[in-house]
Amino acid sequence: MTFSIDGKTAIVTGAANGVGLAIGRHFASKGANVMFADMDEGRLAKEVGRVDDDANIRYFAGDLRERLTLANLLSATLDAFDRVDILVNASRQMMPSDPLDIDDVSVNELLDQNLVTALRLTQVVAKRMIKQSEDSDVVQAGAIVNLSSIAARRTHPSLLGYSVSCAALDQMTRSMAVALASHRIRVNALAFGSVMSSSLKDTLKEHSEYRGDIEEHTPLGRIASPDELVEAAQFLCSDSARFLTGQIMTVDGGRTLLDPVAAPAH
Repeated sequence: MTFSIDGKTAIVTGAANGVGLAIGRHFASKGANVMFADMDEGRLAKEVGRVDDDANIRYFAGDLRERLTLANLLSATLDAFDRVDILVNASRQMMPSDPLDIDDVSVNELLDQNLVTALRLTQVVAKRMIKQSEDSDVVQAGAIVNLSSIAARRTHPSLLGYSVSCAALDQMTRSMAVALASHRIRVNALAFGSVMSSSLKDTLKEHSEYRGDIEEHTPLGRIASPDELVEAAQFLCSDSARFLTGQIMTVDGGRTLLDPVAAPAH
């Protein structure tokens, strides 16, 4: 077996920037058909560029928190490529929390964005994967990867909502892995920390002092680029990982090996 995803069709959400964009581009370069999905149509058009009818990339813009949008995303993918083999739930949001403010809405909003959206899209896409494989004897009918964070296992008061939503996403990953195993669909997650995602860039603009803390408490001594996650995502989607499901793969430069620090995890 190889890491090949050539000829597979993937939906990648959160694909207008950061890690989602890097994964989408990498998958396309490896021969996969890729539907780049995001709410930001302008940035999608800028990053994906002009799309020819015979190209192996397309983009779809819409609010994935809306059920109809999820159905339209799947329809657009099938119209373009006839099937879907891979789903990467990379659409993530971060916002600060005030643990003592009863009116703080961060937990609800981040659960909706980071958990419920990924769960609903997983359900919609999994049904299509099951239908595609009904008369097939393939070992793998589909692969789903959720983008999580080491914040699920670390504590920082201002990231209460984000940490809770990531922990919930990890548990959803495990639960759906069991639920879909009999249908030959694997579900795993990538948990990252010190990666220069779009959310971390925004945080460092407001709190430049965090950079030093992150680098000091990351054994590899630096913040990774989004491109350093893409091959791990490819592995999880390939037949080489055909007996791997329900796992949370950590890619953080060793940061979770050390004691928690003041700077938040992303």
